[in-house]
Amino acid sequence: MKAIVGTLIVMGCFLGGYVPHGSLSILFQPLEMLIIFGCAIGAYIIGNPGWIIKGGFAGALALAKPSSFNKQLYMDLLGLMFRIFNKARREGLMAIEADVEEPHASEIFNAYPKIVKDHHVVDFICDYLRLMISGASNPYQLEDLMILELDVHHHEAMAPSEAVAKVAEALPGFGIVAAVLGIIVTMSYLDAGPMEIAHHMSVALVGTFLGILAAYGFVGPIASDMGNRAHESSAFFTTIKTCLMANLNGYAPQIAIEFGRKSIPGKLRPTFNEVDEYLQTQK
Repeated sequence: MKAIVGTLIVMGCFLGGYVPHGSLSILFQPLEMLIIFGCAIGAYIIGNPGWIIKGGFAGALALAKPSSFNKQLYMDLLGLMFRIFNKARREGLMAIEADVEEPHASEIFNAYPKIVKDHHVVDFICDYLRLMISGASNPYQLEDLMILELDVHHHEAMAPSEAVAKVAEALPGFGIVAAVLGIIVTMSYLDAGPMEIAHHMSVALVGTFLGILAAYGFVGPIASDMGNRAHESSAFFTTIKTCLMANLNGYAPQIAIEFGRKSIPGKLRPTFNEVDEYLQTQK
């Protein structure tokens, strides 16, 4: 929704400042658009592997919806971790083996459908719980492994936004290409009247305008917001890591959850009392 509102503001301000003094028809140049955006998409495809290409388009479209990383999702995560830790503390680590091996059949996991829907999150939680069940209890080694995996995850999450940002950087250049081609076309009309030459010059300049507007008004901000979503995802995984490490270091379930709560970004972090009251409903 935020992306849609921002797009409407950009378009509204652009049109509001231009329409009183100019004609919209001159700005609609399909061939100029074909050169600029076709070349930009082609360069994007040439320069990136398939998963980044797909991630870029999917990530841009996802901006039309609110971010899934909200306060309630963090509360669900803390509730899930608390119930797992509580069961393991009361019944032993082997008691959670069935939940870890088949999370989609687990009563504990299925109590939090928004968490279960993200297979990356579920895999991350289950992989490290499985290691703990298997006897990998050295906290330093597991923490190093988590840090390595989170670094890889963050790099992969940022890759589509970085690729789209490069497209934004290239768009003004493609606008200049379109403008130069327009001037070349204009050269063949030098024996025409002044109005004909002026029209073709205007069409050529539209190419530069479209490239710059698309870069700084749309594609650049889209890449930036995609990067913000990637950072939100990384912060969520960091909270999982914090909870798991606190539990591995022997802290009681509620204390481990408090460690996790403190790692949540400030704007989304619930208070101690909010978490305490919530956990009372999760036992």
